[in-house]
Amino acid sequence: MRETGEAPGISKTIGQGFCDARDAVARVLIRLGATPNRLTILGFVMTCGAGYCLARGADQQVPYFYSGDGPVGWWPAWAALFVFLSGACDMLDGAVARVGGMHTRFGAILDSIVDRLSDMAIFLGCAAFFALRGNLTYALLAMAALCNAVLISYIKARAETVIADCSAGYWLRGERFAALLIGCTTGHMPAVLWQLTVLGFLTVVRRINYARLATTALDRNAALPPRGPDAGWPGHFQPWRHPRGTIQYDIVTGLNIAFIVMAPRIWPTLLPAADYADPLRAWLAG
Repeated sequence: MRETGEAPGISKTIGQGFCDARDAVARVLIRLGATPNRLTILGFVMTCGAGYCLARGADQQVPYFYSGDGPVGWWPAWAALFVFLSGACDMLDGAVARVGGMHTRFGAILDSIVDRLSDMAIFLGCAAFFALRGNLTYALLAMAALCNAVLISYIKARAETVIADCSAGYWLRGERFAALLIGCTTGHMPAVLWQLTVLGFLTVVRRINYARLATTALDRNAALPPRGPDAGWPGHFQPWRHPRGTIQYDIVTGLNIAFIVMAPRIWPTLLPAADYADPLRAWLAG
């Protein structure tokens, strides 16, 4: 936002509030003897708990948000609690390291490794659930969402050995975490799997293309391309490329949240208990 000078949206205010609260909690944890690496490991344990809950009921709708169609149960709600706790640890380990002056090179490496393992725990839990029930479509959606999550992070890490910054695209780790938390809370994890498979792949493509453009510019001693929307009128039609905290970002985020919350009520195919909710198996069966 500082680079583009764009007007802030409501997410900027919310984000600043979270940051202030995070740092206050970090100072308390430091006084209690917490260390960044312990919080990182604790967060991974919480994520494994979420993965287990999803392996028991990834297709369940929660009782307090039941649409009247499909299985209902509390496993997604338990998963939401574990996801929330793991996210809190993920936010606090870096804050404790920064506020307490405990940053280490290995700590940064450990944090990155655990982030990838956490992605695996969540999506493998979903894949196991649907594989055991013979739903080929959703089992592969879970694996595809996992591949996207790993690729998004890998492309950034690999590209940044050559260029300064490759954090292009919408579906960063924070956005993926929010989608998982909302999906578990509402009992609409199948919708999240579609979202992170289809839209997550667009972020993979965006990062590959940005890395290509940026490295080509370096080879030619030219200016680096913008990580946000394109210059001129095309940028007005790319709200998903605007940085966090902008009004355009808020609109895109609101639409993504609305899809998770409302789409399964409008499009029954997103309830995988239905017979027609495994189109890949039907297609392969001929």
